[in-house]
This record gives sequence, structure tokens and C-alpha cells, in this order.
Amino acid sequence: MEKKYKITGDKIRQLINPMGGCMATDKITVEGKLIDFMYRMEPDFEHDSGWRFLSGTEDQEYVDNADNWAIYDVNTIANYDPAIIDYLNSPIGTELERIRENGKFRVISSE
Repeated sequence: MEKKYKITGDKIRQLINPMGGCMATDKITVEGKLIDFMYRMEPDFEHDSGWRFLSGTEDQEYVDNADNWAIYDVNTIANYDPAIIDYLNSPIGTELERIRENGKFRVISSE
């Protein structure tokens, strides 16, 4: 089944300097939910930034299904939720969650 993205490719603007790829769930890119949880891990592939983005509404079964994830340029995900931009230079091992009251993120873990 072909995915129907919330933001079409012609609407993606260059918001950040190139930093490689990332992984995000369809809850963000297809359903259009905001990112509530993001973490940076050791890269899995060449040109991987290590960033992983979730809406926070995914259950374990959803997360375990590879069909619910895709690889994107980090800039693409920044277009879906520009609130992540200020945190993208955080080091590997950083985990952040959105603070509902102000829409910003707070560090919940950092190596």
C-alpha cells in the first residue's frame, strides 16, 4: 500500500542545514501528528543522523512493525514539526519529550 503523506514533496522547504537521514513513524508523516518523543542513537546506516521521531501515540506492536516507519531526510521531519529544530544538535544518547504546556522539549535522558 502506497503511503499518502500529510506534506507533499513540493511543499517541503529547506529549514535546516543538511544533517543526514532519520527515522520517523507514519503517525507523524502520514497522520500528521506532532512529535512528542525524539531520541538520538548511534547511526544505523551511512548518512544516518541517529535521530528517531515518534508521536507518542504508538504502542509497542505499532513500533515493532517496520511498515510503520520510514527513512527521511531530517529536514523533511523538521517541516512536519519545526519545534524539533532547536534540539537537532543534541548529542547521541539524548532523549527528549514534548512539554504540553509550551510545546517545547525537555531532556529526559542524556549520555
